[in-house]
Amino acid sequence: MSESWRGRRLELRLGNPGHGGFCVARHDGRVVFVRHGLPGELVLAEVNEDRGGSFCRADVIEVVEASADRVPALCPVSGPGGAGCCDYSHATLAAQRGMKASIVAEQLRRIAGIERDVEVGVLGGTGDGGGWRTRVRLAVDEHGRAGVHGYRSGSVLADLRCPQPVSGALDGVSERSWRPGAELAVAVDSDGVRHVVELSPARVSGTGRRSPGRRGAMARRAATNTQRAQRVAMGTGRVVERVGGRAWELDAVGFWQAHRGAAEAYSSVVAEWSDASAGALAWDLYSGAGVFAARLADQVGESGTVVAVESSREAVRDGKAALADLAVVQFHAARVENVLADVAGAPEVVVLDPPRSGAGREIVTAVAQQNPQRVVHIGCDPAAFARDVSLYREQGYRLTDLRAYDAFPLTHHVEVVGLLTR
Repeated sequence: MSESWRGRRLELRLGNPGHGGFCVARHDGRVVFVRHGLPGELVLAEVNEDRGGSFCRADVIEVVEASADRVPALCPVSGPGGAGCCDYSHATLAAQRGMKASIVAEQLRRIAGIERDVEVGVLGGTGDGGGWRTRVRLAVDEHGRAGVHGYRSGSVLADLRCPQPVSGALDGVSERSWRPGAELAVAVDSDGVRHVVELSPARVSGTGRRSPGRRGAMARRAATNTQRAQRVAMGTGRVVERVGGRAWELDAVGFWQAHRGAAEAYSSVVAEWSDASAGALAWDLYSGAGVFAARLADQVGESGTVVAVESSREAVRDGKAALADLAVVQFHAARVENVLADVAGAPEVVVLDPPRSGAGREIVTAVAQQNPQRVVHIGCDPAAFARDVSLYREQGYRLTDLRAYDAFPLTHHVEVVGLLTR
């Protein structure tokens, strides 16, 4: 193996944005994934990770020729050597959305063979890019201080100045002493009530690494949180969320969309695209507490049926309570792959909101075999979304419509919703 580049400083001209919050550059025949830069910039970057092979990772430490899209970084926590929270906070909002659009388009082209222009839409209430996050997970260091994890690291940075959370979400949290090694779940609900729950230290794998992710990680957390000691430090630990004129009461540690406008926006798209007939059968897979199931129930009416499948028993419990007046909704507390073969009838429409890793071949094939007229597929990872779209294409479906949302401003993350039809 050649000598490691770790610690080397390289002058690089940055190329296109890559999937993961970096720009791609090349030096001496190797690819360098560079964070904190923008396409076209000339920068001085320091290599911070080199495991050999064809690529390494680096941070920008000096901008030699700045892009017109560069602004002073809005997040003081996420710079070189910092957290992984706001990897786009040094770019204008328009530039952030442009990079996300190009990444979604590139993944669709490379993985699914689809050439398509992509525009990333705005969810309301983000202002300058901050003040949108209603769900925050914090780590607690060995001194009892709340903080965030360093980028690609298990270390804890006791600095809560990230601009993502809604106003007041973290007030007073840094002034308190918490159980060393614990995790804090902070939630501000639709009524503006803040809830802070302290979870006992989680068991960490032998590598010491925690898996990243949005819905996938949150779903796994929801499944294990019931087995971890909890202490409600602020609020009641039970949040109230409102979508489409209906209210859900949920555990503060359970999954809910982080952006305060996301659940309503996605629910509206699902209702528009699903267009289920009165009396029809509809599936809501990875249904959570049934936000989409409620919209489907409105469409199929009293003579129809909505089958909602969710692995989290807590989410199913809360969904049943919220939708107790909708007898047409049938909840199944099970893994999707374990229950589809036992669900009777062919659905007219299927809605899926799978984990970050996507639905995968088994689920896509099982859905396609039922020959639904329409599939509404939601993805929070462009590559996984493109892989699933490619699988649908193998089954005779085409991507009829697509919407992408800037549901995670200041970060590289983007939410994509696709409509697939025969």
